[in-house]
Amino acid sequence: MKPSPILTVKDLSVVFPDSNGGLHALENISFEVCPRDFICFLGPSGSGKTTLLKILASLLQPTTGEINFSGNRRPEVGMVFQQSNLMPWRTVMDNIKLPLELDGVGESEARAKASEMIDLVGLNGFEDSWPRDLSGGMAQRVGIARALIHDPDLLLLDEPFASLDALTRERMWTELSRIWQAKQKTVIMVTHSINESLFLADRVLVLTQRPGKIKLDVEVDLPRPRKDDIRYTPHFGKLARKLRDAIE
Repeated sequence: MKPSPILTVKDLSVVFPDSNGGLHALENISFEVCPRDFICFLGPSGSGKTTLLKILASLLQPTTGEINFSGNRRPEVGMVFQQSNLMPWRTVMDNIKLPLELDGVGESEARAKASEMIDLVGLNGFEDSWPRDLSGGMAQRVGIARALIHDPDLLLLDEPFASLDALTRERMWTELSRIWQAKQKTVIMVTHSINESLFLADRVLVLTQRPGKIKLDVEVDLPRPRKDDIRYTPHFGKLARKLRDAIE
C-alpha cells in the first residue's frame, strides 16, 4: 500500500513581472511526494526547475496554486545549491556544524553531530581542512553534510554536481545514492542530465521549455542499490530514450 503523500503541489504557476506582461516561469504544476521518495525534475535550461525548488524552500512565493504539507507544521528543509557556498574562513568541521550553531546547539553536541555527518559523506581526515584545499566533489560533500545535519524532513538539491567534471560527477552519483540509502530522506532534485536522473531517482518528472509544465512522469523501476554498470543495461537505455523523446 502506497503511503500518504507528505507534500502535495496543486496548480502551481509563477509569473515574474516585467515590461512585457510578465515572464511565465511555471504553469499549472501538480504532483505529490511520499515519504522517502527520491524525485528528479528534468528539463532544459530555463524550464523553471530552480524556481520550483526555491518555492518549496519558501525562498519564493508562487503566483497561484497550493503547496500543502502533511501534519500540522511546515517540514524542516535542507538545500544544496549548484555551488557548495562554503565559508572560506571556516574548516570542514566548522562549515558543517554552522546550522546547529545558528540554532543555539552547544559546541560538544554540534561537533558530535558534525562528526557523524563527516563519516557519512566519507570525509574522515579532512575535518580541519579549508575549503580552498578541497576538490569540487569534496566541497559538495560538505554541502550535503551541512544540509543534512539538522535532520531535515525534505532535502532539496539544485543541480549539485553541474559544475563538476564528468568523471567526478558520476562518482558523486554513487556517493549520493549511498547517502540516500543510509538516511532515507525525502529528496527532490533538479537536473538537466538524463543519466543522473535515472541513476538516482524513483520518479522523473520532465518539464517543458518555459513556461515549465510537467510533460511526463516516469517511475524508475530499476533495482536498488544501484551500481555504475546499471547505466549500460537495456532497460536503462529504454528509460533514457523515453525521457529524451519527451524533452525533444
